[in-house]
Amino acid sequence: VYMYLWAGFGSLTGLGFCYSITKGPENATVLAGSQARFNCTVSAGWQVLIWLFKGSPVLTVVSSQGPLETSERFTSHNYTSGDEFTSELIIHNTQLSDSGRIECSIQQPSDNNFAFLSVQVNGSLLIKNSTITVKDNQTIEIVCEALGWAPAPDIAWMRNDSWVDKSSYVTQQNPGSQGLHNALSTLTLTPRDTEVLTCLADIEALPSPQNATVTLIFDNSATENDFSQDNGNTWVVVLAVVLSFLGVVLLIVIIVVAVRCCLKRRGSTYQNEVR
Repeated sequence: VYMYLWAGFGSLTGLGFCYSITKGPENATVLAGSQARFNCTVSAGWQVLIWLFKGSPVLTVVSSQGPLETSERFTSHNYTSGDEFTSELIIHNTQLSDSGRIECSIQQPSDNNFAFLSVQVNGSLLIKNSTITVKDNQTIEIVCEALGWAPAPDIAWMRNDSWVDKSSYVTQQNPGSQGLHNALSTLTLTPRDTEVLTCLADIEALPSPQNATVTLIFDNSATENDFSQDNGNTWVVVLAVVLSFLGVVLLIVIIVVAVRCCLKRRGSTYQNEVR
């Protein structure tokens, strides 16, 4: 069918038809699984419009018959405004392998217009623990893992509502399977209070970055225990001093009593000898 159309309308260029593409398709970036749309607008007098995908014709629109669709993946909508006609090519269920050149042709020499389709894949993003308990002066590492993306995502961090300086984290990217990419971002910090950390991954086709969060719970019980332990040690020292003092006093009392007893006993013996 396409060969017949190409041959049948190829002679139209020599018959003096004055029509052209007034606005060609524009580049599009979409997520895998969604639709991609391209518009091609031609002036009055056109006879045939052919859409080519990676160099191969996929859909033809004839002015007298309308669109000739041969695949459910490639359909079209048509619009007319004044003397101009617009054909919209719709590519359904786009895949990563669909990335490539899209071309609109009206069989006029040097009057083909083209654009590029970029299909991107939104992968997964995760932080293994949703909550982490940290202690005073404890330095920790939070790992955010992005798997199965195309292209590799840009990763950033937020601490509560503020962006984290890039010097505080390191992101490593590596290729995965089937043309996908993985990324591993490690954030290093020393928390001072309970706070929420957010890892964000972004690619052009996403309307907003994908995110994963973790809550850091600040535990100051260790400090309180240290304070209690210090107080306990102080009381032990005080008690030891008091007991030592009481021991010395008790020893003096015992010595005094013993001396007095000895003196009384000696006095009693002398009086007996005199008698």
